[in-house]
Amino acid sequence: MADPNGEPIMTSKGHGSAAATAAGMLAVVAVLAVALAGKRDEFAQALQAAPVWVLLAATALQVVALVTRCEAWHTCVGAAGATISRRRLFRAGGLGNLGSLINAQLGTAARIAMLRRSAPGETPRIPALIAAEIPIITVEAVLGALSSFTLVGPLGLPWWSPLIAFAVMFGIAVALRRLAGRGHGFWKGLAVLRSLHGRTRVVALVLVAVFAQIARNWLVLHALGVDASVFDATAVLIAMVVLAQLPVGPSVGAAAVVVILGANGVALTAAAGVLLTATGTVGALCFAAWAGFDLLSRFRGGGRAPVDEAAVPVPRPAPASVAIGG
Repeated sequence: MADPNGEPIMTSKGHGSAAATAAGMLAVVAVLAVALAGKRDEFAQALQAAPVWVLLAATALQVVALVTRCEAWHTCVGAAGATISRRRLFRAGGLGNLGSLINAQLGTAARIAMLRRSAPGETPRIPALIAAEIPIITVEAVLGALSSFTLVGPLGLPWWSPLIAFAVMFGIAVALRRLAGRGHGFWKGLAVLRSLHGRTRVVALVLVAVFAQIARNWLVLHALGVDASVFDATAVLIAMVVLAQLPVGPSVGAAAVVVILGANGVALTAAAGVLLTATGTVGALCFAAWAGFDLLSRFRGGGRAPVDEAAVPVPRPAPASVAIGG
């Protein structure tokens, strides 16, 4: 099916994805429930151990990560030819990010759909918007490959696996840089990779978002007494990103922390994962709430953004004609 602009819209596949996510989440919850059997008191105590300021800081860091990543998206979409304002793009990103609470693919689809519906004449078509996600994902994947040595110990991976991961991602990045030269259709979304300024800006913004997430993980883990280093917090982030691609829904936080740091105690690590999921959800809701209120204020203003009167030229009166002679 397609919308009036001739672009595809959600079909029954979306409902099937939601059903798969619900089933995956229930499966993970069931596994965690079995692992926590007989440790409910320890789990409940761990949930109450984190100070309020830590939860607020973790929520704030999640907002920083979301806003910074949205700015990277704005850079990529703008390079692809979009003329939409930053505010309107952030509004679409804030509301669309709610889909990421279910799974990463739904979040991406929701952001793109919101953007196209809000400004179809000021944004590239859907194929180019999908491609505009690739530079951000590639930077995140390269950073993940560089940091994948943190997974060698917890998961028992071969010592050489991070080298292979980085080589593969480096090759993909080089290939995408060459494909960015094609300025039409799907490949138009890679236009940000053509310039050094665009590439540098996206990398810098993604680094800020990633560091905010690592700091968030470390803060919550230490607040609950988990013996975790910055490398462990990085490994948890990589596990979260990987598991977020699976249909496991909001249970991804607890699952990731238990997989990486379960040796510190299942109850303690599961509680840390739950708090990371909770603060991440609140952060996403805060961003979405701003987007919703901003959209409502636009409607209350009659559907038009306020006009900056200082920017509107004021016509000067024509000079009066002077009669000469008599």
